Amino acid sequence: MTKIEITSEGPKDTLRQIQNTIGGQISEKWNEYSLIVNNEHAFGSIKFIPFDWGVNMLSFDIKFSEDLILIIKAGDFNPIRFIYNYQGYFKHRFGINNEEKRIDEFHSLIFTNKTGGYNHIHFPKKEKLEIIDIQIVRKQFLKKRTTNVSLLNQRLYEIFVDTDHENRFAHHGALNLKMADFVKKMKNIKSKGMVKVLKIEALVYEMLSLHIQKHNKFQKGVQLPTSLTKSELKIIRKIGNKIIKNHSFNYSLDQLSLESGLSQAKLQDGFKFLYTRTVTEYIRHVRLEAARDLMSSGDLNVSQVVYSIGFTSRSYFSKIFKEKYGVTPNEYRKNVLHSLITDQSVA
Repeated sequence: MTKIEITSEGPKDTLRQIQNTIGGQISEKWNEYSLIVNNEHAFGSIKFIPFDWGVNMLSFDIKFSEDLILIIKAGDFNPIRFIYNYQGYFKHRFGINNEEKRIDEFHSLIFTNKTGGYNHIHFPKKEKLEIIDIQIVRKQFLKKRTTNVSLLNQRLYEIFVDTDHENRFAHHGALNLKMADFVKKMKNIKSKGMVKVLKIEALVYEMLSLHIQKHNKFQKGVQLPTSLTKSELKIIRKIGNKIIKNHSFNYSLDQLSLESGLSQAKLQDGFKFLYTRTVTEYIRHVRLEAARDLMSSGDLNVSQVVYSIGFTSRSYFSKIFKEKYGVTPNEYRKNVLHSLITDQSVA
């Protein structure tokens, strides 16, 4: 077992202190710092990206050859950490405790320590890990004009305004498959340079918002639907992703129930929990989003778009499109074409 004591004054120091023990090379491009390791200690990468107002992201995509424990001292740099575990598992405990809490795949952890305390993060050997660690430096974050922590629930509010780090806090979140979709989007970003960093930053704030929403639900006593197991929710998430990839297919509740092996009632409960929509509402939402994207290119007329996304009635499509976006498909397409012509004339 390898132990690394982290006594950093900032998140960037964490990379260097890990490198001192397991080796690898650190590179920087567009303010994204990457530790790449391919040796007897580990294979993969640990990346750090700093954003404005004390928001940082540390991401792990790595497999360690033996158990590794980060022993992180809470000093001047002592953020609130919002961690989401996309793949594998890890364990956490405070230095004053002996019992480790296991954070499984698709689960989250929010924690911070009091000044002088120690956080132990235990990564298992030979386990592929993908972890997103969003770190909020409170004194900087609270200076942001749009930050209104008074809207947080009482427990999170107390933690955010604890800028002198006098309190210890940990929350172990339940299964969260919606967060996984944000991680997947982050992994699939094709842009480079500043555009890539800006897209990552937007997703980081989406994930932070979801962390807070889930904690609010926990405080209110809202738990996983009792009718569904975790494995069944994972099946429903796969169905949701399949609908996104092939939105023109003529889905039916009977067919999805037969294919998944889940009852129609469980499908409805699962879609309401994961997507806040019934199955039919979710399919319609996905198709309308796809239609808007297709019309944004200006290449297809409205009739072509209607049939390409799986609708058979143009009048019905026009009705629900206006209900969702406030304009008719024709009005939307005209605005798109006008913008394209304007952009070309300016160029």
